[in-house]
Amino acid sequence: MFDINFYMKSFDLKQKLEKGLISNKEETYNILEEFRDKKPTIYNIETTNACNMRCKMCPRTTMMSRKIETIKPDVFLNIIDQIQPHREKDWIKWEHFVSEKYGIEPTEMSQNHFFLYIIPKVIQLHGYGDPLLDIHMPEYIKHLSERKFFSYFSCNPANINIKQTVNMFENGLDFIKYSIESIDDEEFKSIRGEASNFTKGFDKIKTLLQLKKENNFKTKIIITMLDLNRTGQIEGYKKLLQIFEGLDVYIYLKSEDQQWYRKEYHGTESVHWSEFCKHPWMSMTIKSNGEVAMCMEDFNNEIVLGDCNTESLYNIWNGLKYQQFRHDHFNLSKGLKCFEECDMKKVGEYF
Repeated sequence: MFDINFYMKSFDLKQKLEKGLISNKEETYNILEEFRDKKPTIYNIETTNACNMRCKMCPRTTMMSRKIETIKPDVFLNIIDQIQPHREKDWIKWEHFVSEKYGIEPTEMSQNHFFLYIIPKVIQLHGYGDPLLDIHMPEYIKHLSERKFFSYFSCNPANINIKQTVNMFENGLDFIKYSIESIDDEEFKSIRGEASNFTKGFDKIKTLLQLKKENNFKTKIIITMLDLNRTGQIEGYKKLLQIFEGLDVYIYLKSEDQQWYRKEYHGTESVHWSEFCKHPWMSMTIKSNGEVAMCMEDFNNEIVLGDCNTESLYNIWNGLKYQQFRHDHFNLSKGLKCFEECDMKKVGEYF
């Protein structure tokens, strides 16, 4: 989730900044703080950072050095009990906003539809790990469903356990995404590592689709291919579309989020990565050890703003560490990871 009211309130400000119509830096910061809700919103909870893949485009493979951990169930449940889902009237207003400002309708299927209609309302349960490796995931899905939250996570099809996944379907899982970079097993392994396997993963997905149909499960199965700008990328995506043709899936080609660490920036078609970063004011991220980090892109937990094991979300979100972080982020303070290891534009750059 993210704070959809902050996003809507700051839209006009964003447009004026992009057109060079605002020059008062201090006033801009004060406006962002005025728009910020004092109640925290959770963007994602990394329930585990364990992963058996070795994806060449993921900093986890080459740069992540933190300890492999899985969040404690009591900590997870306590986090969820401190937040609220969006109100229905706010969500209706949000859908009108997205349709009017971005020209994207609720029935579309694309990466920007996914970001603007699905991501704002779900609790994401992944980070730098595969949630299928967390044995507590069915329990978490059930708790989220009982609390009227939408649930979602991205995972690797090779790790599918049919019994575990059906249990999550039964418990009310709303969205599950399978990342598939090639329908050729050897090419898939060259991208995501030896543990990946398209053929076996595809067979499992078809089994899940059949079980979903037979049992009328509400879970939406999402298939995505990451646009790595590699040779044959578009042809590969067309083959993926063909093999899933006629199946009940939401499928799209996804722009690569972070490209700084691969030294080969090739652009993005993503709304999210084309606008300035709003995360310091509209959402927070929980890592697998219970720490609150600046956002899910902080793969080594280098900017820790609080600890859910000992502090309330409200106190963390409104505390001195977060306040200092927002100042540093806005003022482009030297040495901050956000400016050295992130492709997203910062609002302070407009000044």
